[in-house]
Amino acid sequence: MVSKPIISAAQAAAMVREGQSVHVGGFLGCGSPDAILAELVKAGAKGLTLVCNDTAVLDEKNARITGVAPLIKAKCFSKAIVSHIGTNPETQRQMNAGELEVILVPQGTLAERVRAAGAGLGGILTPTGVGTEVEQGKQKILLGNKAYLLEEALPGDVALLKAKKADKAGNLVYSKTARNFNPLMATACKLVIVEVEELVEIGDIDPDQVHTPGIFIDYIVVANEEAGV
Repeated sequence: MVSKPIISAAQAAAMVREGQSVHVGGFLGCGSPDAILAELVKAGAKGLTLVCNDTAVLDEKNARITGVAPLIKAKCFSKAIVSHIGTNPETQRQMNAGELEVILVPQGTLAERVRAAGAGLGGILTPTGVGTEVEQGKQKILLGNKAYLLEEALPGDVALLKAKKADKAGNLVYSKTARNFNPLMATACKLVIVEVEELVEIGDIDPDQVHTPGIFIDYIVVANEEAGV
């Protein structure tokens, strides 16, 4: 089994190019690759399309800033495809000011669109949103007596993920609810970089405990450590 390259968070951030679609794992920051995201802000990333469950929490008054919120504040994104923005007032301000295009997608539909991309599907059929403004501009298909919306798959250029543990082959184990969108995004993007809290030798993870197989992973970042460990 071939070991995956181990790089620094700064090196990971340098692989993200302007104009790319970036899938970021996490739910309100839980399960987000914080070290890589911090380096993206330092690198002055611009013009990215964000695919994430949300735009995290930006509560500067109470010193609570999570997940992709610092990137929203730094205006790293030109578009955000997310399920909600209610915990980040800066996202709302940028959207209302025309500085950021926000596409709101029902959470389950967002997850399924990402999953469909990873499975090589063109899209999914879902009843969610039928009869609401969600259906505007979308194809409606009638199966039997029930209407469905055709929602297109949502692939990405880069996935930035977070895992609790990885072996050197890139096999991943997530921690409880921090798993969230991470496994789906690992299969849906051309380049996949994972930030891990613990790196172990190949064979140290029971195969039955692997959540994402190493075949999907391109690079590993060890949190709070330099490349080459």
